[in-house]
Amino acid sequence: MLKENILYKEDLPVNCTVMNLDKYPIHFHNDIEMVFVLQGEVRLKNGYYNYDMKEGDIYILNDREIHSYYGNGMPNVVLILQLSLPYFSRYYEILKNNFFVTDMNGAQDESIERLQELLARIALEELCHEQGYEKRMIELAHNLIGNLIGDFQFFSMEDGKFVNESSKKGNKVQADRLNRIADYMYDNYNRRLTLTEIAEKEHLSIYYLSHFIKEASGLSFQDLLNFIRVEESEKLLLGTDRKIGAISVESGFSAVRYYIKYFIKWFGMHPVDYRNKYTNQVKGRDSAARFTPLSGREIEDLLCLYIEDIFDAAHGDRVQVVAAEFDTEEVMWKKYDLSTNYIALIGLDHMRPISELLDFIGARAEDLMAGAPGYFILESRPGYSMIFYNFSDQLLEASGKYLPQSIVEEEIAGYEKETEFFIKFIGLSGFYRIARCRFTKDALLSGYKHASCEKKPLENREKLIADWSKSPAFSVDTVTVFHGLNIQTKQSGSCVELVLIDPVTGDNN
Repeated sequence: MLKENILYKEDLPVNCTVMNLDKYPIHFHNDIEMVFVLQGEVRLKNGYYNYDMKEGDIYILNDREIHSYYGNGMPNVVLILQLSLPYFSRYYEILKNNFFVTDMNGAQDESIERLQELLARIALEELCHEQGYEKRMIELAHNLIGNLIGDFQFFSMEDGKFVNESSKKGNKVQADRLNRIADYMYDNYNRRLTLTEIAEKEHLSIYYLSHFIKEASGLSFQDLLNFIRVEESEKLLLGTDRKIGAISVESGFSAVRYYIKYFIKWFGMHPVDYRNKYTNQVKGRDSAARFTPLSGREIEDLLCLYIEDIFDAAHGDRVQVVAAEFDTEEVMWKKYDLSTNYIALIGLDHMRPISELLDFIGARAEDLMAGAPGYFILESRPGYSMIFYNFSDQLLEASGKYLPQSIVEEEIAGYEKETEFFIKFIGLSGFYRIARCRFTKDALLSGYKHASCEKKPLENREKLIADWSKSPAFSVDTVTVFHGLNIQTKQSGSCVELVLIDPVTGDNN
């Protein structure tokens, strides 16, 4: 069938596949699809236009656009991402009938690099399937949509194709107006639609609206309307047996000769010739998709190249990334000052929630195995314990010094920097239980405030609320590990987290 119904996993409105692509025949769907060429080259047919995509190129298929992909006989690596419009439209009404364009006529800027990073990160989450990956994929997808809305809504027509008009970024009023107009035209293209009708709907003069559409899209109102009509007629040409005259009327043309004229203008051939040439290339009729899903360390390393190269450009100074590998099969190492730093940190007043938990589980400084600013790894035979922390420099440098409670609270409340940790335990295999206990900024502050009020008697209800507010967030999951375990966490503002990693054996059941 010409229309492809995309199936999503339960509670995951995102599909992401990395593949070696031979052929994906003509089809369309009602969701957004993004194509990112990681290696090699592929040809993308989108309606009347063919794009030769090379390594690093990204193309966005907006909902209802007919498209197909073809390899050139050589190996390639292509990332295909699909986003559920019914799900994400609940958060972004602008997504319906939106038109995103990434083609910059060969130019490259930070907006493309941000998309490359986000697509690569989503694919990594899908490939690795680590604890909580579904939530992280959805979060990254929201960030991706935010970038699309911010950077890729504006376009113009050059040499018969739509290209991104980056000079118009940031004009939200113009973007919203263009989206409303395009939305209305797509919903009403199959009837007599006039510029006057849209001008009245937008409360604009005909003269201003005509110039606005021309400036925003590169096409006159009538050319844009006829483009939409012939674009939508492709579904009828390839997906039905209707006669050309009937398709012309159903597409909104007053006469078949006008339909043929504009179809030839955009597609370069008569509608009948187009049907004869491409009908047998429709997916599911006489042509099946041929591709091979890819996974493994080689693909992960390829995706990481895009993340590593552009992280600073994408996030600036607001987010810091701490990434490290810990080989559990090699001789364990310790830096000379690691134990000293650990003892000094745990002794700080604002680390009291974690130090109390470590005392409870019997953790000792002698169990330290690795560490760096932001985390420590301890051996807790037969598993491991990890401490993550995210505080201002003033708090971390206060070792051995007394800080008034007011200063501590001020530092905890005012620190906003985000840190993302990605620690890979090499050499682990089997089933592992991952238990997490996190004290957020609010929990830390609440603990301080209620500690200062301990002398004051509290009513039972007030005491219960006080205990709730200073309690940590707690979660336990069991994961299957093959030759390595990834522990990932993102901390926004002041935060401490304890992670317990234990192998699951018969004794744990």
